[in-house]
Amino acid sequence: MENQPTIMVTNDDGIDAPGLRALVQVLVSTRRFQVLVCAPDSEQSAVSHSITWRHPIAARRVEIEGATAYAIAGTPADCTSLGISKSLFPLIPDLVISGINMGSNCGYHIVYSGTVAGAREAFFNDIPAISVSYDWFGGQSKVENFTLAAEACMPIITAALVEIKKKTYPLRCFLNIDLPTDVANNKGYKLTKQGNSIYKMKWKQVTSDMEGGKMLSTMTMDMDSTAPIETDTLNLSQDRILFKREEGNLMKVTLDEVDFKFVQQGYITVTPLGALSNAEIGCHSYFQDWLPSVGELPAVAFQRIKRAFFNSSADEPILWAPGDMMQFFICLQLTRF
Repeated sequence: MENQPTIMVTNDDGIDAPGLRALVQVLVSTRRFQVLVCAPDSEQSAVSHSITWRHPIAARRVEIEGATAYAIAGTPADCTSLGISKSLFPLIPDLVISGINMGSNCGYHIVYSGTVAGAREAFFNDIPAISVSYDWFGGQSKVENFTLAAEACMPIITAALVEIKKKTYPLRCFLNIDLPTDVANNKGYKLTKQGNSIYKMKWKQVTSDMEGGKMLSTMTMDMDSTAPIETDTLNLSQDRILFKREEGNLMKVTLDEVDFKFVQQGYITVTPLGALSNAEIGCHSYFQDWLPSVGELPAVAFQRIKRAFFNSSADEPILWAPGDMMQFFICLQLTRF
């Protein structure tokens, strides 16, 4: 047992979610890994990389056969941070897996995803990590598909652990895996890049909290989901208006070799991700020319104002260039701090 690699599992759908339970069951059934679970005690979909800072978070022991598991009153990033800290578990895991999420995480929706954030937090701490999402489709997908998705990921997980043991696994990225809806008939692995797909959101006025279904991390509404719908505790009042998100149209995928495109074609996409948010080269080039000219404006105006005040006699009028008056007041405001 001591020589077995340790895998820690987290997610954003909550510790009781079928995707996490299926993944843990498959990992435990191999008898090749020591499995830890550190996952939210409630659903945390689409919380992105938010963390709890101002108050303590509670950890509660949960019975999951074959694993050491805790439910955490926090976000996915909280769970990973605590789980790898050696404050909760006596060791640091060799690999962190976040998922399996109910809904794909492709394109711009990666930014919203708590599932991806669970893996990214491990990446921040130089621990190999994989986020896993299944393209759940209401009315077509079944809970049993999560087990198929977990089994389909096992070759990647096993191969990654071999490289981790050899210390040849790259720490400059983490992997984001998306599995197609028809996972049983998938077309195999496809190395992809993060695309720019996103569903444009709409808002609808509602009369109670019960209206609407579960919002997946994909930002699509799943009316047939097995996930619980929130209890109706608030009613519309005269001074309080309620709104819920609605799925809009999918923006066109304008990039080639990207995640969303190949998931829709039936591939299991494997996308290396990082954490830097640098803009495209064209944007940098534009602002390289633009920023110096902006920075000169207050300084040039201030010099003209100073010359006007100190080089003019009391009888001479002060001549203001266009915009100098506004720049003068800006300078006055800046000198207050």
